[in-house]
Amino acid sequence: MKVLILAAGYATRLYPLTLTQPKPLLTVAGKPMIDYVMDNLAAISGIDRVYLVTNAKFAGHFQKWADDYSRRAALAFTIINDGSTDDTNKLGAIGDLNLVLKQEQVDDDLIVVAADNLFSEKLGAFGEFCRAKNAPVLGVYDVESLDAAKKYGVVAVNREGVITDFKEKPEQPASTMIGIALYYYPRATLKLVDQYLAEGNNPDQPGRLVQWLYPRTPVFTWSVPGMWYDIGSKETLDEANRIFARK
Repeated sequence: MKVLILAAGYATRLYPLTLTQPKPLLTVAGKPMIDYVMDNLAAISGIDRVYLVTNAKFAGHFQKWADDYSRRAALAFTIINDGSTDDTNKLGAIGDLNLVLKQEQVDDDLIVVAADNLFSEKLGAFGEFCRAKNAPVLGVYDVESLDAAKKYGVVAVNREGVITDFKEKPEQPASTMIGIALYYYPRATLKLVDQYLAEGNNPDQPGRLVQWLYPRTPVFTWSVPGMWYDIGSKETLDEANRIFARK
């Protein structure tokens, strides 16, 4: 199994903090955000390669991080520079996914995750669930607020946990259950990424791929345990520091 970490954004809403440092390397409770991603993903057995796709501005930052992290954990990293320099020429998250699939000739089951996901619990059960289903899986989380749900993709599921509806940033959310940037794509579905882009669909926002995918093939959901945090501003960064420091 392979992992792809999406880390090519510029986080302009966090300026000036992210002018010279990528958001996933900002610290929360004493360690970089991306460490929360890797520390919890490492509980999944069978991961033999971690790809991290970033931009020309921050490729060196992530290479240094990966070199340091690999000395602490038995994981092999490949850092991929997508060549973008700012928001005007970025490829978008799905464009970056497609770049990695083609450049690295990925032919294996793939977990895709955003580098700024703050997980508080190990994700070993996610790997087990994905292998058992052998179908696309979306990580979901209950934000417990309809107002908060407006900022995300809101999902509805049937009794088997399969997505029946997915609305991106709805004005009137039907529930507080949202999809987060944690995905599983079995090897057989990876070719659909190229089809999605060939049809002229939006290459940014990774949830749009799930929105396009679920009417075509069953997409299961897995509820993320513990705390999950999305940082989009200096205020939410400060709040995350307080919450995770207490934990």
